[in-house]
Amino acid sequence: MEFTAKQLAQVLRGTIVGDENATATKFAKIEHGKPGTLSFFANPKYEEYVYTSKASILLVSKSFTPRERVTPTLICVDDAYSAIAELLKYVSDKKKKARRHRSLRARWFLTTQFGKQVYVGAFSFVGHHTKVGDYTIIHENVYIGDDCTIGKNCIFYPGVRIYPGMVIGDNVILHAGCVIGSDGFGNAPQKDGSWEKIEHLGNVVIGNNVEIGANTTVDRAQMESTIIGNGVKIDNLCQIAHNVEIGDHTVMAAQVGIAGSTKIGKYCIIAGQVGIAGHLTIADHTTLCAQCGVIGNIRKEGETLVGSPVLPVRQYMRAYAHFKQSGE
Repeated sequence: MEFTAKQLAQVLRGTIVGDENATATKFAKIEHGKPGTLSFFANPKYEEYVYTSKASILLVSKSFTPRERVTPTLICVDDAYSAIAELLKYVSDKKKKARRHRSLRARWFLTTQFGKQVYVGAFSFVGHHTKVGDYTIIHENVYIGDDCTIGKNCIFYPGVRIYPGMVIGDNVILHAGCVIGSDGFGNAPQKDGSWEKIEHLGNVVIGNNVEIGANTTVDRAQMESTIIGNGVKIDNLCQIAHNVEIGDHTVMAAQVGIAGSTKIGKYCIIAGQVGIAGHLTIADHTTLCAQCGVIGNIRKEGETLVGSPVLPVRQYMRAYAHFKQSGE
């Protein structure tokens, strides 16, 4: 896709310094800029590359004043970082609109309901009585079971598996290999030491504007629903167990594991490899640093916690200082 500086300035509501007919066909980091690419400058530590970049077009903030001669055509915007995010979304949306058909090599049924301009890739399956909202994109080799409800403008990448009866809101992105609705890990101990599987008959309810990473699993509830709130962002390789509830706009990095029936608050930040035990409550605005181990309720909002078991960050650092000294 080719853009001119003039077109980009119109999309981003920016002003041009240089050749308005300069063109770019792809993106590049500022340090890798070459003719035909578009880069952006937002972090002051990369300023040296502004003067050496060979990119055709460079997005900069209006507050930036060059100290030396600049080769690329500049598009000056209110905030370069926000502008590049807006532009990437604009380009992505353009590409999505090019795919609006259902492959003859996909399978669905007379009872399946598709909204306007839904794309279904080859070898995908959409079950009986499932409803798919307008403009949703279902890539190749996706399985969606019976009786699901899928919202508008969703994207399901290859290899996604959605079990029967799941409910997914609007603008949801599920990356490759994501599994929604697998059975929870529930087994009852028997007198002879064996384990009897506990059936899980609930579902998963995912809100609007949620993104779930590759090979992440969200288990169905034993009864009722596992709930992923609006605006939640979950990275790759995470495990969300049965009956977990995650509050709106919480984010979590890769390899987080949350055990069954735990309730995570709104606007929480959960870093990589955090482990959270079951049947707990985590307050709103909690930050859990990487590799935290949470074994008790967190009732105070806004805390930043470190360690396993977790402690408030200041308390942890004091304890760690004593620990280091004791080894000397």
